[in-house]
Amino acid sequence: MTSLQIIVASTRPGRIGLPIGQWCAARAEKHGAFDVELVDLAQWNLPMMDEPHHPRLRRYTHQHTRDWSAKVDAAEAFVFVMPEYNYGYTAPLKNALDYLWQEWQNKPVGLLSYGGIAAGTRALQLLRPVLSGMHLVPLPEMVSIPFAGKAVSDGVFTAPEPAEDSLAAMLDSLARWADTLRAHRAGA
Repeated sequence: MTSLQIIVASTRPGRIGLPIGQWCAARAEKHGAFDVELVDLAQWNLPMMDEPHHPRLRRYTHQHTRDWSAKVDAAEAFVFVMPEYNYGYTAPLKNALDYLWQEWQNKPVGLLSYGGIAAGTRALQLLRPVLSGMHLVPLPEMVSIPFAGKAVSDGVFTAPEPAEDSLAAMLDSLARWADTLRAHRAGA
């Protein structure tokens, strides 16, 4: 099975990203192709990038970076669950990406955004070139959930049918790309 990390990119109090991430993780487990882990950036609480050496060198001086490196390195695929903040993606997500280099490379990433009327899509479009530049492989399939706050009650996200369908398609694609890129990383 493919090791999949669902990374929740919002860290602010009152966020709805965690219940959406939990829904995504439950659907990924049910899919059957993945060994799923929910990774909450709020729990990691990474300080702003504080390594003196470029991440390409992997000469990490701080334990939090070594721990983050081991976590990301263990994954074969990702889903980023992210809101849109002021027309962009979150600073905690960018910071988490910036800490590492090789650990992200040649792995597929599905993007799941949520928000108001734009459903976080502007953040997705800004993030795609960053991911490609880091040699991650962002999938064309994505999930965008408009007015997501209306679908969260008592800490539980109840997905609208289009989100369920979009996530199923994205997970199918993620499984295929994970297999392909696993062979690529192995040098086949």
